[in-house]
Amino acid sequence: MTGTHDSSAGEPVVLDRREGPYGEVALRRSGALLQIIANGCFLMDTSNGRSERLLVDAARDALDDRPAPEVLIGGLGVGFSLAHAAADPRWGRITVVEREPAVIDWHRAGPLAEISAGALADARTRVVEADLVRFVNETSDTFDAVCLDIDNGPGWTVTEGNQGLYTPRGLAACARVLRPGGVLATWSAQPSPEFEGTLRNAGFRQVRTEEVPVARGVPDVVHLAVRPG
Repeated sequence: MTGTHDSSAGEPVVLDRREGPYGEVALRRSGALLQIIANGCFLMDTSNGRSERLLVDAARDALDDRPAPEVLIGGLGVGFSLAHAAADPRWGRITVVEREPAVIDWHRAGPLAEISAGALADARTRVVEADLVRFVNETSDTFDAVCLDIDNGPGWTVTEGNQGLYTPRGLAACARVLRPGGVLATWSAQPSPEFEGTLRNAGFRQVRTEEVPVARGVPDVVHLAVRPG
């Protein structure tokens, strides 16, 4: 998900740059902020985290009162979603799928550890290095909640390969890894009535959208949907 680029902090300093499986990824510091750049495009930074927290909380709140629900977080990013989930004792197992080895390294032994070190040390946490699209199609694991945060939304994907995740076939794969009554939460930089319709056509119920207020412009949103059962 995108963050707010702080242009007042001077020229950003590149801390690490690597060629990953999907192109170049870089970690920069701009003032007090850490930023992730992919193929020259600004993806996210450590400026806020409000959207990530809402993504995780909205998924949890949409669940029934089952004990210690297990959550799959798609995308490690700067670590806000993982850190927030690990800070909540109500979650059971927390699985994070991240396809960029560099991002995982930056959390385990790099500057992003300042956000995620405690969460990574939590016994409930498991980090899987894998492409999320492939993971939901191939894993035998199931979860009570799936939180998708690998793109800027269904209509604004980081790579073309992610587009299939938001189609009926991709959503069927997400439903496959959800337990009955499980919740799918999808972050988006803008509302998408079309995606709501796709969720319903894929068999999800209780489809709704929660807005994340922003300082200006169109609000960020979290699309919520429940697997019947």
